[in-house]
Amino acid sequence: MLVTFTTKAYADITMFGDIAIAMLKMMGHSVTVPGALRAEDVPEALRQLKTAVAANNAPPHTDKDADEPVVSTAHRAMPLIDLLAAAVKDGCGVMWK
Repeated sequence: MLVTFTTKAYADITMFGDIAIAMLKMMGHSVTVPGALRAEDVPEALRQLKTAVAANNAPPHTDKDADEPVVSTAHRAMPLIDLLAAAVKDGCGVMWK
């Protein structure tokens, strides 16, 4: 499953479902897909996401036998943080489907 986050203030961001669900939880929102945040709720969601990412700042576990590199939570959250910040700046809501 893929989840796409949209707002009028920024380009769409698409994430794998499990990562998107984790980001929604960090934002303090239900994991319902599709879903939305009203413009007045976006600043708090952004604050909660940034706080959760900062609390989870441990370096990612590396598996020497894995074929793919491990991506940290901070790197995975960066595009969504940028989208939320743009939505806050322009006073827009955010939707995901």
